[in-house]
Amino acid sequence: MPGVGFWDVALSAVALMLIAEGLLPFISPVSWRQIFEKAMQMSDGQIRFLGLTCMLAGLAMLFVFWS
Repeated sequence: MPGVGFWDVALSAVALMLIAEGLLPFISPVSWRQIFEKAMQMSDGQIRFLGLTCMLAGLAMLFVFWS
């Protein structure tokens, strides 16, 4: 797309992330609260592993979609 710069894409990605993050608390606040309660019981290592897994999944998706 001509005229689309880095910041346009970056801000669009952040906007989509915020929409996705807001879906569960909007649709089911009880489930969202239960997920947070479980997350509070996880160790730092488990949370880091979950974060790493999410980042690798995102990179894999970008690789597939952009190649």
